Amino acid sequence: MDIAFYAPLKPPNHPVPSGDRRMARLLMAALGSAGHRVTLASTLRSWDDGSRPGRPERLAALGRHCAGRLIRHWRARPPRLWFTYHLYHKAPDWIGPAVADAFEIPYVVAEASYAPKRAQGPWAAGHRAAAAALARADAVINLAGVDSACVLPLLRAPDRLVGLPPFLDAAPYRAAAEHRTAHRRRLAEQWRLPSARAWLLAVGMMREGDKRRSYQVLARALQVLGSLGDWQLVVAGDGPCRGAVEADFAGVPPDRLSFLGAVAADQLPAWYAAADLMVWPAINEAYGMALLEAQAAGLPAVAGRSGGVPDVVCDGVSGLLVTPGDAVGFAAAIAALLEDPGRRRAMGRAALDRVAADHDFAGAVAALDAIVTRLASRGGPP
Repeated sequence: MDIAFYAPLKPPNHPVPSGDRRMARLLMAALGSAGHRVTLASTLRSWDDGSRPGRPERLAALGRHCAGRLIRHWRARPPRLWFTYHLYHKAPDWIGPAVADAFEIPYVVAEASYAPKRAQGPWAAGHRAAAAALARADAVINLAGVDSACVLPLLRAPDRLVGLPPFLDAAPYRAAAEHRTAHRRRLAEQWRLPSARAWLLAVGMMREGDKRRSYQVLARALQVLGSLGDWQLVVAGDGPCRGAVEADFAGVPPDRLSFLGAVAADQLPAWYAAADLMVWPAINEAYGMALLEAQAAGLPAVAGRSGGVPDVVCDGVSGLLVTPGDAVGFAAAIAALLEDPGRRRAMGRAALDRVAADHDFAGAVAALDAIVTRLASRGGPP
């Protein structure tokens, strides 16, 4: 069937990589693998940081204009379903509900959150638009269970809320895990890394906001950790505040730090496989694609217990979760796994098994196909 796809926060063809862009691409690929024809309906970014008066009104007007153009363009052959990815008060969908109403087609949202406390203030207009879109939705597919409680009351019926674990194509990561020794040897030589040390891997964009705060918590944790254990931090990431992030680690001995800069997506599986422990404080993280990638390569993680991170990292099974922002607790969790290589390896095996069972691409293809096919056939909510 023909499906119109839209990601108001960040379109899948955006030039800057991120977990959000990655999941948008994965959703499109999964729908395509199920045999559907997926068209990117618009690249309009509705994201609003709340600092520019009048921006919500301008975005709403742009959204109405885009919706009108799409309705005219598709009048002869409209899509059979509209699919919006990542909807919330800072990035509402000003386009999809109008198009879905015009053609009387199902409207589906994947990854939605709703924050009642944002009903007033700079995001009030986006908050109302997000609430209206969720009320219109024929299905809301939540990738993070933590979002369900506030979303559910907005839906016309409880069965319109559908859970789908975050997913990825795990094959490249499993393959990398099978050649861990070779990857570690090659990367140690290429980057002059001490192979005898435990590699603590952090993967994240370097930008202000929650990413920078996550790096700051990690820097404080490593200062607390100090010389306890023979470790090396390896950071894969770049961005506009790289200099500031590196300065945040000024209290960590420089010989224990390795900043790689941006690492291509097809090179990351080797790094996950070669490392000993993923470390990411995950301040206000939706669920963390990098954490899911690490788990897919059999890399245990120490992460912040925020958002949907517990949906990806099972505390005490495939890693350890810490109160977000607790640098001392984060250091203690790292130390506990550094001191117990056997436990670390067992967690890595559990991570591989959990991704294969709950987070692999094939399962998502089947689940998404079942949802959209039933809706398009007017069989009712999934």
